[in-house]
Amino acid sequence: MPEIQSSVLDRIGDTPLIELGPIVPEGCARILLKLESENPTGSMKDRMALAMIDAAEKDGRLKEGGHVIEYTAGSTGVSLAMICAAKGYKLSIVTSDAFSVEKLSHMAAFGADLTIVRSVEGRMDAALTRNMIEAARQITEETGGFWTDQLENADQLSAYHKMGTEIWEQTGGEVDAFVHFTGTAASSRGVSEALHGYNPDIHCVAVEPAESAVLSGRAPGAHKIEGVGAGFVVPLWRPEAIDEIVTVSTEESMEMARRLAKIEAIFAGTSTGGNVAAALEVGRRLGPGATVVTVMCDSGMKYLSKQQYSGGLEASARDWNGGRE
Repeated sequence: MPEIQSSVLDRIGDTPLIELGPIVPEGCARILLKLESENPTGSMKDRMALAMIDAAEKDGRLKEGGHVIEYTAGSTGVSLAMICAAKGYKLSIVTSDAFSVEKLSHMAAFGADLTIVRSVEGRMDAALTRNMIEAARQITEETGGFWTDQLENADQLSAYHKMGTEIWEQTGGEVDAFVHFTGTAASSRGVSEALHGYNPDIHCVAVEPAESAVLSGRAPGAHKIEGVGAGFVVPLWRPEAIDEIVTVSTEESMEMARRLAKIEAIFAGTSTGGNVAAALEVGRRLGPGATVVTVMCDSGMKYLSKQQYSGGLEASARDWNGGRE
């Protein structure tokens, strides 16, 4: 019989790997997708949110009945909102209208208080990120709460080291490359550090938005891939953990996410589309016989109102009038 667990938090991690099929072209490496959508909120961010809260509880930064503050594109906020609801903490979230209403509603449903920072035309850029950080700093000063401060918080790395270990064990060590989008850099760095610890020859690739490829030494810009590409080199970034950086545009990411839904029946967010697009690029180079692992960061349910999927209903639906003229 399946194990009965005492809390929804016990369901974080140990997510499955699946092999992609018809979307992978002939002559390409095998592409494996880590289904982080199987976490309780449908996102890989459940891992890092729990790690940050657990660490703060252990060292006394966060006490019983405490107040947590964070700035977020949404998925981290949803994960923190779930964890704070489960543990009885008050949560204040700074977010933006640049991010999907589904994420904002999800955070509010868990009881989070939201502060909305307005964007320019719904785009993510460095100015928006810095404005959100400043708003979170002010709320922390006013409340005396615990600011998880995800861009600076190395406590989350342990969660992604564990994810790297899962990938190693699930593949039996048969992994040639790991490909993943970079936001706070904790997930790409943490998984890569773990995999390199098992085999330093594993080719670890960081992905960033083509419109704001700052890790590649280009100028910052605006894009619409939620949760990645802060617009500046983030504090947790460590180039020595990464073997290569590739870029993927917003349109490429959205198109691949739509293709995943229609061809593989995998309903994912924009960053997952970018991950798969980049993994296929790497897979073509490595060729048959190699194995490339990438990540389904979250579920497409979080993006139904956004450009990625918003036109789908109009394009595929028609009214029925019962045969009347």
